Amino acid sequence: MKIKTYQLYPVPPRWLFLKIETNEGIAGWGEPVIEGKAATVKTAVDEMMEYLIGKDPLNIEDHWNVLYRAGFYRGGAILMSALAGIDQALWDIKGKFLNAPVHQLLGGKARQNMRVYSWIGGDRPADVATAAKAMQEQGFTAVKMNATEEMQYVDSHAKIDAALARVAAIREAVGDALDIGIDFHGRVHKPMAKTLAKELEAFHPMFIEEPVLPENNEALKEIRQHTTIPIATGERMFSRWDFKPLLLDGCVDIIQPDLSHAGGITECKKIISMAEAFDVAAAPHCPLGPIALAACLQVDATCHNAFIQEQSLKIHYNQGSDLLDYLVHPEVFHYSDGYVNIPNGPGLGIDINEEQVKKMAAIGHNWKNPVWRHKDGSVAEW
Repeated sequence: MKIKTYQLYPVPPRWLFLKIETNEGIAGWGEPVIEGKAATVKTAVDEMMEYLIGKDPLNIEDHWNVLYRAGFYRGGAILMSALAGIDQALWDIKGKFLNAPVHQLLGGKARQNMRVYSWIGGDRPADVATAAKAMQEQGFTAVKMNATEEMQYVDSHAKIDAALARVAAIREAVGDALDIGIDFHGRVHKPMAKTLAKELEAFHPMFIEEPVLPENNEALKEIRQHTTIPIATGERMFSRWDFKPLLLDGCVDIIQPDLSHAGGITECKKIISMAEAFDVAAAPHCPLGPIALAACLQVDATCHNAFIQEQSLKIHYNQGSDLLDYLVHPEVFHYSDGYVNIPNGPGLGIDINEEQVKKMAAIGHNWKNPVWRHKDGSVAEW
């Protein structure tokens, strides 16, 4: 079997789908994208696919190593996202060729289904108590929200109080039965992160996420001295080599690699297994489309330390084109009591509605995250 051709489809709301076809009629799907840089990743996929045309798609480990190691300049958001989508599609092909789900090819299931959480509150968190109650009524047992709006290196304590008030409102609305992940989103710098992390303890969050930007991960050691809340990070880290110093420093409790950003199934399985040796949990990042979620669930199924999965159903970015809209059988992601089924079909276990993909690709997208500024005109972290 040989790789014959491929197609790339930029589809709303902000995704990029990849279809790789073989000369035996088996096709695989991947989702190579960086939110806001879909066109750049698309170009990187085009460059990488030049090497793969005519190759046997089953030799995934070798292809991964060539696409990573044969480039003198390697790693980073764009190249690793391009590689991630290609890797997902190759695993999809391999599973379909062998008539087995990817999780069987990775050693089999360690669990039957996967706990998930739902996003609430939007980019600028608002009305979170009502949203949390609605998610609880839909069966979710965990939610995640942004902690704050933009915040200066040292800012008014009023912004801390506002964040605390929002979390308090959730607790008042739903009690302790709903777990809350609180995403600092890299918006909060070390001085304020220490204060916020300490004062959030009273509300028993499930975790705080990206309390500082990943380029400032050395600050996590100091932040964890101010709180017992589990610290999560990793969505903007792209290889096992990025995660290595974080794990060696012992300053993180939960890693969040993204299977569409961090080298795909091949790399994220290694990253999550590496974290297990440090007694660190995994909650893969995935505010993306159905292919990315399917890839996550295939890996989650095989990893003992994966405990919850992000997913994008009804997330604020998905208005007009949501997670399930591109599937022939959307029920494959069956949500119940805060869990989702792990797809058991061949490959990634999903059937992409190619007609819908082509229709929406004709519309396309040019999604960009907003540019925020502080009151003094300086650029703020979004």
